[in-house]
Amino acid sequence: MSNKTIRIQLVKSLIGTRQSHRATVRGLGLRRLNSQCELQDTAEARGMINRVSYLVKIVS
Repeated sequence: MSNKTIRIQLVKSLIGTRQSHRATVRGLGLRRLNSQCELQDTAEARGMINRVSYLVKIVS
């Protein structure tokens, strides 16, 4: 298993988004606007990021 990580940031508000997308953002570990989280670079995490790509940004 690789130890690669990715850092993501919530860049758009969750107001007016679907409930399932809000749950996905919470599942990624993001709470407030501009909050950042570091995750293991797995297929599951990439899928969640892809689902809410209009709300988050990959920082590094």
